[in-house]
Amino acid sequence: MEGFSVLFYDSVWAMAMRQTPLTCSGHTRPVVDLAFSGITAYGYFLISACKDGKPMLRQGDTGDWIGTFLGHKGAVWGATLNADATKAATAAADFTAKVWDAVSGDEVLTLAHKHIVKTVSFTQDSACLLTGGNDKLLRMYDLNSPEAAPQEMAGHSSAIKKALWCNSDRQILSASEDKTVRLWDRSSMEEVKTLTFDTSVSSMEYVADGEIVVITYGKTIGFYNALSLELIKTVEAPAPINSASLHPDKDFIVAGGEDFKLYKFDYSTKEELESYKGHFGPVHCVRFSPDGELYASGSEDGTLRLWQTAVGKTYGLWKCVLPVHKLLRQHNTLLLCSTPKLE
Repeated sequence: MEGFSVLFYDSVWAMAMRQTPLTCSGHTRPVVDLAFSGITAYGYFLISACKDGKPMLRQGDTGDWIGTFLGHKGAVWGATLNADATKAATAAADFTAKVWDAVSGDEVLTLAHKHIVKTVSFTQDSACLLTGGNDKLLRMYDLNSPEAAPQEMAGHSSAIKKALWCNSDRQILSASEDKTVRLWDRSSMEEVKTLTFDTSVSSMEYVADGEIVVITYGKTIGFYNALSLELIKTVEAPAPINSASLHPDKDFIVAGGEDFKLYKFDYSTKEELESYKGHFGPVHCVRFSPDGELYASGSEDGTLRLWQTAVGKTYGLWKCVLPVHKLLRQHNTLLLCSTPKLE
């Protein structure tokens, strides 16, 4: 019976260690973008963009709802927070980008555009906002002089899906439906280099530590030097990927896409470490938290989910409790992990 008991406890251990996400409900339509703040004195925060037109702010480590930014009259395609989570910005189908006070929830500024806005990005000092969208233009707004006309950069031949500051805000990266990623110089407002792909780029992430840009297209996750756009490596996924994120320590990659699954890869070896289905629709966005302890995913199913990087660790709402039971073998310790679901 001793061998049977050990087998039983080992099986329970395996079940207990299975990845169990925290589900963050509240949105009523597909979640299409998300972003974390930096780590502040109050922890870190998470903002989500949704086609319901109501971007939401949450506590980053637990997913607890803090508030909803009300004011857009169309689907919100992009959302971001500044580093200290005092400001938020959103991009929407109502032809506007908005800047918000992320503490009070008040709308600070509305920036009118001529077409759907898809992406917004703050400079490190939060003094300038970058936007891009269906009018194919990159715009830089001086938030200290909001009445001034924005600086504009043209070159893309189709809608801009993502635009990000890089190289200490001296350069800009933009990804477009014209199947290109372009690097721009901020001071000269000139295009520096262009990457051309065989298919449309689905997502782009900038990692300042190491100057890496993560680009997804088709089933490929590509890693490039952000300063030169030289290829570092590629990882091939089993399904078309909509979004990928690199761990802050560059240990892991997480990705999600059209088959509803989340994938985790070893960054060095490219080995697939985990895959699991947690959503009931395609995964549109995936991002690691600033401390690397979890990653968030947003889906067509209208939910955000938080996943542990190290399964079984006590962190946020994941509580691991060691039971009092004395097991038949000293080294077979049963760890029960409870993961309460957010309502």
